[in-house]
Amino acid sequence: MWLGPEEVLVANALWVTERANPFFVLQRRRGHRRGGGLTGLLVGTLDVVLDSSARVAPYRILHQTQDSQVYWTVACGSDHKEITEHWEWLENNLLQTLSIFDNEEDITTFVKGKIHGIIAEENKNLQPQGDEDPGKFKEAELKMRKQFGMPEGEKLVNYYSCSYWKGRVPRQGWLYLTVNHLCFYSFLLGKEVSLVVQWVDVTRLEKNATLLFPESIRVDTRDQELFFSMFLNIGETFKLMEQLANLAMRQLLDNEGFLEDRALPRPSRPHRNISALKRDLDARAKNEYYRATFRLPGDERLDGHTGCTLWTPFNKLHIPGQMFISSNYICFASKEEDACHLIIPLREVTIVEKADSSSVLPSPLSISTKSKMTFLFANLKDRDFLVERISDFLQKTSSKQPGSGSSGRKASVGDPAPEPAPAPWEPPEQPASPTSPCGGRQGSLAQQAPTASQGLLKLFQRDALVEDLGAKGAKEKMKEESWNIHFFEYGRGVCMYRTARMRELVLKGIPESLRGELWLLFSGAWNEMVTHPGYYARLVEQSTGKSSLATEEIERDLHRSMPEHPAFQNELGIAALRRVLTAYAFRNPTIGYCQAMNIVTSVLLLYGSEEEAFWLLVALCERMLPDYYNTRVVGALVDQGIFEELTRDFLPQLSEKMQELGVIASISLSWLLTLFLSVMPFESAVVIVDCFFYEGVKVVLQVALAVLDANMEQLLGCSDEGEAMTVLGRYLDNVVNKQSVSPPIPHLHALLTSGDDPPEEVDIFELLKVSYEKFGSLRAEDIEQMRFKQRLKVIQSLEDTAKRSVVRAIPGDIGFSVEELEDLYVVFKAKHMASQYWGSSRPAAVRRDPSLPYLEQYRIDASQFQELFASLTPWSCGAHTPVLAGRLFRLLDQNKDSLINFKEFVTGISGMYHGDLTDKLKMLYKLHLPPALSPEEPESALEAARYFTEDSSAEEALPQEGREGGGNEDVQEKRAEKGTSPSDCRHYLQMWAKEKEVQKESIKDLPKMNQEQFIELCKTLYNMFSEDPMEQDLYHAIATVASLLLRIGEVGKRFSAQPGRKPRDGVPGEDPPPAPVSTQDPAHELQPPAAGDAPARAGGESQLGKAPQEGQGAGGGDGGEGHGSPSQRLSDDETKDDLSMSSYSVVSTGSLQCEDLADDTVLVGGEAGRPAAPARSGGSVDADWSVSFEQTLASILTEPVLADFFEKKVDIGLKIRDQKKVERQFSTSSDHGHAGVSG
Repeated sequence: MWLGPEEVLVANALWVTERANPFFVLQRRRGHRRGGGLTGLLVGTLDVVLDSSARVAPYRILHQTQDSQVYWTVACGSDHKEITEHWEWLENNLLQTLSIFDNEEDITTFVKGKIHGIIAEENKNLQPQGDEDPGKFKEAELKMRKQFGMPEGEKLVNYYSCSYWKGRVPRQGWLYLTVNHLCFYSFLLGKEVSLVVQWVDVTRLEKNATLLFPESIRVDTRDQELFFSMFLNIGETFKLMEQLANLAMRQLLDNEGFLEDRALPRPSRPHRNISALKRDLDARAKNEYYRATFRLPGDERLDGHTGCTLWTPFNKLHIPGQMFISSNYICFASKEEDACHLIIPLREVTIVEKADSSSVLPSPLSISTKSKMTFLFANLKDRDFLVERISDFLQKTSSKQPGSGSSGRKASVGDPAPEPAPAPWEPPEQPASPTSPCGGRQGSLAQQAPTASQGLLKLFQRDALVEDLGAKGAKEKMKEESWNIHFFEYGRGVCMYRTARMRELVLKGIPESLRGELWLLFSGAWNEMVTHPGYYARLVEQSTGKSSLATEEIERDLHRSMPEHPAFQNELGIAALRRVLTAYAFRNPTIGYCQAMNIVTSVLLLYGSEEEAFWLLVALCERMLPDYYNTRVVGALVDQGIFEELTRDFLPQLSEKMQELGVIASISLSWLLTLFLSVMPFESAVVIVDCFFYEGVKVVLQVALAVLDANMEQLLGCSDEGEAMTVLGRYLDNVVNKQSVSPPIPHLHALLTSGDDPPEEVDIFELLKVSYEKFGSLRAEDIEQMRFKQRLKVIQSLEDTAKRSVVRAIPGDIGFSVEELEDLYVVFKAKHMASQYWGSSRPAAVRRDPSLPYLEQYRIDASQFQELFASLTPWSCGAHTPVLAGRLFRLLDQNKDSLINFKEFVTGISGMYHGDLTDKLKMLYKLHLPPALSPEEPESALEAARYFTEDSSAEEALPQEGREGGGNEDVQEKRAEKGTSPSDCRHYLQMWAKEKEVQKESIKDLPKMNQEQFIELCKTLYNMFSEDPMEQDLYHAIATVASLLLRIGEVGKRFSAQPGRKPRDGVPGEDPPPAPVSTQDPAHELQPPAAGDAPARAGGESQLGKAPQEGQGAGGGDGGEGHGSPSQRLSDDETKDDLSMSSYSVVSTGSLQCEDLADDTVLVGGEAGRPAAPARSGGSVDADWSVSFEQTLASILTEPVLADFFEKKVDIGLKIRDQKKVERQFSTSSDHGHAGVSG
């Protein structure tokens, strides 16, 4: 590659000059290629240990002038060919021009300008989007690709100097972190270490410190444990590795690959060692933290943050913290965790102004909102720039609002001040809140779709007023009063100050009348609802009447959703629940519907309108409980793992007992998925939901730990799982809420677990208090860290389960052992994943659906199959291999969607490895009949072989595009047919057994093979033997067999030739392929070439082996001929284009290209062919000629060497191991031995 010219003072220290002229020097690194003894080893080691310009390339070109001692680098190269191209360009284009200059300074200036021009032109052509990666980084990326054999699509994120511990010896080298791989390279005194690990294979990633490995990073895969240490900045490295592993897990989970964020602002001066991708990932991490901290919508991007202070009027203090700004929000988080949080949506902002600075209040900024609240920020470092950014965002926000439509939009932005008029449906004493505008809007939409416009609890709670409930009513009134006082001091609505005081109020209980409003605010659902007016109504309208797997499951579970509550004992509540769940399944088909969503949603509907319940469900499923409700409940399994880890940390005694009994797995899923709603009385569980919306999942984990702690003695005395479950069930049934003003609802679980002596009641508020006292040290950041660790474990465990399920689903007679099938599955999946990395436009990447049964999740297309076939097949056919792979793919792809699954793949591979001679030959025979043989192939056998790859890709692209829509429908149909339980294999096994019975065919069922197909079969056999030790014997054998079959076909034709021409005995219903029309005289067409005619005999002088020239009489001995060198193939190609040749001479010299065959074909063509000449005068093939499979099999059995070839056993294990090595790494010894490209 060309390099921007840089000064080199000592040109010959570690380099050897290979070529020179008056202006340029081509040098090779000492020790490269030719060994170089100790010097070479030392230089190689230095290059790796020191950051020698991101690992030095082994070749370079320097510019020099005669009188100057200074050299300038102008190019470098990783191999001799690359550097020679640059050298020749300089000699051809610059030498003559430079000789004209008189002044040496002018020469140097001209050369530098020319090289800069070339680099600029290359960058313009290669990266029109303006990649701003620094030059050093690009160089490192290039070296990484060459060292590890990565394609262009693999992007380097960053690289670090570190040590890899091999045994007890540290190997200093370089760690490269790419989007899809972790790579390490070290070269120390002749010892080379090269590692490549895919992120999707990582099962454990942690930072630890031990006596043996001081402050190291541990990376585990299923096969190995790797330790890396001595990082300059271990924290940054580990954080980046975590992000990349997380992306890989996300890819396994829901097929989301890494997409570079093009919307990120580009820096004016990029840091010399930070790539665009690294900056992108850093920005993602900040965005995720920002959205999680303030519960913002998923598409919100952080623009920037700055230190400042916020004046808090409730305690008259300036609180230090950070201000965060994004396109729709201004947020504030205090340095002290619970001091104050603030969220100001820009849609609420009316005035932003700079106040006067003073010594007490430097650089203040005042922000006023529609709710008459004013927020005062101070100590802002760059206030003018900040105001400018906020103004820009405000302009965009105001321009969005009119576009949103009607006055309903303005209502939705509503004023959350205490005074506004209530919405039509609300009772007059209800103070305005986020529910007010929503209620008004919901009322207007009710005409389009019948929706419940208020919480179902209000409709079905027909008991006395709160005043008549005695002590409970008074307590409820006091709660409401406390909250109203809090609203007065801290503000109400989305812009309120959120402090430790609010947490105390939540823990004491939210009043029934405020529950819906506060859930919306705490969860962030209010923001999404306001910015998407009418969205829910449209979803309801679109999803009404639509039937799918999700809607069937929803219908099944509707009447199981809180059946004890009066709101769900009639059609009104059931219909509302149906609409919300169906609308969500329609919005998010990847989740669709999952059991437990019905229970949670029914509770949401009790306290809010349908639209509010819908947006709360969105917040719950997509942000607060990520991946909980997908088809494999991965999120819940991850948090279950966290719960087990926390039990080990906080309750070590109990942890061992629980593991022994296997209880945690049984209890925790129901506790987590339904937030205790299914295991605790409703009035108590809803208090936990209050805290959950405020604090997140940490509350649920804390309460779960408190429940185990409270029952520790009894659990330690349990002898089995059932006893432990009963203990916990009875305890949870008796958790009561003595402050609830709702009428008690019978808890079904309690009826099932009630015993003779009911345990004492536990107050829910007391349980919460204990959980905060004992386990309140849990922090959200710690839980996220644990989630990452557990997610690796859970997803890899699910992948292993998928592998076992798929392997079990393969029929037992397939021939491979379980271990071989598992290895094949790993290779197959790796090939699919490669399409995710570097070929996102491929159908395999587009069509993968993680919700499909395991067997259908990973599928490969024709080009991927071709690569696997080439490395795994025992029938290696050299240049003909891609042709054979294409035919086998078409044979296996029975549903014609251009993709095959693992079962189909294994069936194809097994046909070549297992079974007797007849089975293998039957498969080979079928590969030369439609559908395996495409109609275009036989027209020109040799051309088809040579140009197959490009032709077939063009041919297959069209049908794939045409089927794109249909393919997706197929997938949906399959999904509907195959159900939702990927692990349920019995049904498939029965189905496949039936398929197998139907598909069993005897050799008599196979159609006959016509002449074109026979030509292709002979060509395949010829190519198959080219690398075999018995090569010559096999060629003689196949020549004999081909001669015999040609005679058999000719004899058969005579018997079938009647005065009325019958259709040929080819494949039923097959159209005859188009034959080239000959303008030559028929008699001339049939004349075979003379034996001594060099062009016709296909380059006899380039024979690979000398075969004896035997008798060439009509009686038909064998004529010797070379078996097909490259020059022979070329002349064959030319010969075959001559349409004057007979079809038989084409068979002999053009397509078969094997020894001892030419004269036999001349015999058949000469004697039997002449009488039939007029019938065949229109083309070069014989439509009546055919042979059957029995004839082919019998002929091959006459040659023991051929029979032995097909019967010999081949070990697929070796080929699988080779394929794993080759998958994404090439051998560094191929070009330059140990001292390869040190980078």
